[in-house]
Amino acid sequence: MARYFGTNGVRGTIDELAPELARRLAQAAGTYFKGGKILLARDCRLSGPVLHPAVVSGLVYAGCDVVDIGIASSPTAEFMVKRLKADGCIIITASHNPPEWNGLKAVDGNGIAVSKERGGEIEKLLDGPAPGGKAGRVTLHESATAEHIESIMSFVDRTKIKNKKPKIVLDCGNGTAALIAPKLMKALGCVILSLNSHMDGRFPGRPSEPAEANVKELVSLVKSSNSDAGIAWDGDGDRVIFVDEKGGYVIGDKVYALSILWKAAKLKTQNSKPEGDIVTTVATSKAVEDVAAKLGLKTRYTAIGAPYLSEEAAKGGVFMGGEEVGGVIWPESSLAKDGFLTAAKLAEALCEKPLSAWLKEVPAYFNVKKKLDADALAKKEIVARVLAHAKAGKLSYITVDGVRVNLKDAWVIVRASGTENYVRVFAEAKTESEAKRLADEYERIAKG
Repeated sequence: MARYFGTNGVRGTIDELAPELARRLAQAAGTYFKGGKILLARDCRLSGPVLHPAVVSGLVYAGCDVVDIGIASSPTAEFMVKRLKADGCIIITASHNPPEWNGLKAVDGNGIAVSKERGGEIEKLLDGPAPGGKAGRVTLHESATAEHIESIMSFVDRTKIKNKKPKIVLDCGNGTAALIAPKLMKALGCVILSLNSHMDGRFPGRPSEPAEANVKELVSLVKSSNSDAGIAWDGDGDRVIFVDEKGGYVIGDKVYALSILWKAAKLKTQNSKPEGDIVTTVATSKAVEDVAAKLGLKTRYTAIGAPYLSEEAAKGGVFMGGEEVGGVIWPESSLAKDGFLTAAKLAEALCEKPLSAWLKEVPAYFNVKKKLDADALAKKEIVARVLAHAKAGKLSYITVDGVRVNLKDAWVIVRASGTENYVRVFAEAKTESEAKRLADEYERIAKG
């Protein structure tokens, strides 16, 4: 049986994810969700209008009543699942991938993204019998973005932000962030400057992923305009990075660590203490665990991927969830990574002190990343070799996704790619030289 679901949904170019396959996948997902009310959203990619009717057709044929919220960010769509008491959701998006890609992201009625494993259950229904009963119907819900903005504003001190009026540069990346970020930040009372603030599925302003190399224009404008901060999102708005007032790029791990600090700081003003655990992936910087420990919070590690974070967060007892690419889950709002609630929290935090001052509270680490070519058999042998090394040396390790070896003020992870023929080796330490040494050492161990 062909496999289509990856770590977070189905993705591919238009020749790989053709309309007929999208229809079949949507029909199978509708059957998996047992009909009911299914939300549908899409991003602004050029192939969206082609895939959209195919997905509608598949869902309706499966007996689902489709609530179409139109073009919307992924955080908005996932937020609306709970609000509209939906039985599931499909978002037509390829997130941070290049413009020629698109995808289908599935979310269940509990707001939990469908993982690769659960996606396998949907795939089993692809060639099953046609669903019986009558077709579903389609209705439009056009206020989703406005409702999401209203909810986000309820989680921050709007009066404080309006009085301080932080000056922030927004880089919407020509994605769905353009639909929500400027409206939200203006409504909060921020003074904003905007880059790539119109939706364009070609992503002409910069690549969709807000990596440091892709946001140089944002860094430059933050410095030249004497702004308090800069913010950039990926194509569907679930990932977010910052730029401080000095033009320093704030990587996703630190965005998550800062979010933990900000939530705890606000609780302190309310004479409350943070409770629950921190949930993060095995590839996230130890800075997050360090920040959590200082606040008296334990860290739970998951496999890499948003579905695993939301699955763990759904178990309860979670203060916050997040991952290394700048995705932060605020459980009080939804189980989705929400780059817009995170941005609003930045605006609130800037009322207290500059972003560079906040960053001083986040421990500094350096990391080195390598890739080793390996076929399916070699992947298993490499991971097994590293695990044997950890056991023989009586080292502290985690095996939820590959092998992560925890060392004093450092860690190394060796894990197989789920979609390509290589193994990743990540090393992190307090100094760049030590991170490089560890990466080299574990590359040798991996190769045998």
